[in-house]
Amino acid sequence: MRLEIFTKFSSQLDLAVEAHDLLKGQTGQEVSGVQEEKKEHKNATVRTIKILNETGAQRMGKKRGTYITIEAPGLRENNRQVHKELANILAENLRPLIANLGIKPEQPILVVGLGNWDATPDALGPRVVQNVLVTRHLYEYAPQELTGNLRSVSAISPGVLGITGVETAEIVKGVTEKINPGAVIAIDSLAAGDLNRINTTIQIADTGINPGSGIGNTRKGLNKEYLGVPVIALGVPTVVRAAVLIFAAFNQLLEETPEIDKYLNQQNAEKALNEVLKPFGGELTVTPKEVDDLITNTAKILAAGINQGLHSAIGPDDFGLYLH
Repeated sequence: MRLEIFTKFSSQLDLAVEAHDLLKGQTGQEVSGVQEEKKEHKNATVRTIKILNETGAQRMGKKRGTYITIEAPGLRENNRQVHKELANILAENLRPLIANLGIKPEQPILVVGLGNWDATPDALGPRVVQNVLVTRHLYEYAPQELTGNLRSVSAISPGVLGITGVETAEIVKGVTEKINPGAVIAIDSLAAGDLNRINTTIQIADTGINPGSGIGNTRKGLNKEYLGVPVIALGVPTVVRAAVLIFAAFNQLLEETPEIDKYLNQQNAEKALNEVLKPFGGELTVTPKEVDDLITNTAKILAAGINQGLHSAIGPDDFGLYLH
């Protein structure tokens, strides 16, 4: 017997690959209305999941669209060459996603770093924005020859409701209406359903994002319906639910001591889980102790990939050149 926790949170899984693997594992066959492609790289695996219709959307608990997942354990490592490769892979997947949305090279892009800059696990978005090459002011004030093959890019970190007193989506909508970008790229920290995915997975989606959804604190969504322009969501899992850790420990115990199977069943495990998490209202998330370094490195990789993906003048060999 193996205790399951993912079914309880399946509708709240941030990563499309986790929802897909969960459903595929339950049925043993491909999910209706969903298509998956896989591509191997030296230090990464890229899985593209396309939700083709409403049937697939309902089963996956996600909107119709394309979800690209870059699975790369090297994202955690302090290896410059691996980081360079991952930034290049991100750029290679970001460019066609932008083009498929009908966004032309001359159209400006607004990059939005979601999250709380005072809470490290939630600071990925603001840290990425610090390293994104912004050029809109060059188009406004500099001679044309200085812009070269650089797209007009602007970036903001709107903070969170508890800091600003304003819904993040309202701030982004106000800026979007003012500068009229061709699209918004929103970066956010995600919650993983698997310990091994913390800071090893990058997800890109063309469906927008609901900030805080992974930890059950959903805010108003950033999507085309609300902002009026396409929204590409880019995220990395930086936290995992404590419930996942507890069930992982239970399953490890069951594997090592099978005879306790008659005492430790799904019902008993959930009861123990609820008691442990009761002081936290049933919700608790955890993050690695080295999260400071992980966020710093990951933010630079994402920023480098975004810079390459948006600006044709920046190539793979320019990794790090435009980072602060």
